[in-house]
Amino acid sequence: MDKAPDAFRTISEVADELDIPQHVLRFWESRFPQIKPMKRAGGRRYYRPDDVDLLRGIRHLLYGEGYTIRGVQRILREQGPKFVQAVWQPGAAQPAPVPDEETPEAVEQLPPDDAARTLFGLLKAPSAPSADDESEAPPPERAASAAAPEPHLTRDHVRRLQSALHELRECRQLIDHALKDEAA
Repeated sequence: MDKAPDAFRTISEVADELDIPQHVLRFWESRFPQIKPMKRAGGRRYYRPDDVDLLRGIRHLLYGEGYTIRGVQRILREQGPKFVQAVWQPGAAQPAPVPDEETPEAVEQLPPDDAARTLFGLLKAPSAPSADDESEAPPPERAASAAAPEPHLTRDHVRRLQSALHELRECRQLIDHALKDEAA
């Protein structure tokens, strides 16, 4: 049985509807104070239709447009939640391009092609050889990839890679925090 459009939704219903894991929705609540589901006894979350639209907009900006969490926070701050609630709908106004201050520090000052090569290099860079590694020659698969020309990355590719890198860094911080709490 389908619910009425104005009915409240549980976290599992919203997760299924948006094709996002429940833990991601909980994580977004920690990063976006505008997401405020109603919580009942026992902590069960109920999302209003406006909450679901806000989550759709955040999902669209993060996954569809390649914005970072910080970029979406900026859009929410500057444009407001109503803008983000509508941004996912066809024909809706879209935010201005991501400003340069949201790029990772390592590629901040580089021209786009150099930034793309740097990001690509960071992604495929081998780990440092250990002290007991006698061989100077790279393994055959690395030697083959070193000889191949680097692919051209567009600004959109760079933006998406930067977004993924930013999210991975935030996930690492959450893991480190959880491990520290567990050890205490």
